[in-house]
Amino acid sequence: MKKTATILLASLLTVIVGCASYEPLVSMRGSDVAAADPAPAEKAYAGKRPGTQPVVARTFSTQPPLIPHAVDNFDEVTLTENQCMDCHGPANYVKKTSPKLGDSHFLAGGKTFDASRHVCTSCHVPQVDAPALVENRFIGNIK
Repeated sequence: MKKTATILLASLLTVIVGCASYEPLVSMRGSDVAAADPAPAEKAYAGKRPGTQPVVARTFSTQPPLIPHAVDNFDEVTLTENQCMDCHGPANYVKKTSPKLGDSHFLAGGKTFDASRHVCTSCHVPQVDAPALVENRFIGNIK
């Protein structure tokens, strides 16, 4: 009987101390885990106008080239209009002194543009000047 009372008393004391020191669960980012994630601060693109920034070096050989200029002022890409083609298309890249659209973006024969690659920002992304969120020691394979 004494042993049972001692165990019961110890259990009750553990529950009382546990409840007294209760803190809500907080995530590593500092907000309540049940709260909605706050929207990140909007960052400016690294380059403002096309042609004013150097080409961003690739980190590995099959990486799609990064966009070194802002695209927020470009028109929306539709089936009939793609503003990227004004500078990077086969008809204009020499005049505009911009990188040529890759051969992989054309159907066999190299004359017809592959419509499945029409939305450029699906693979190519503009760059912002932002600090890394976590430490990154990645070293690419391009020398």
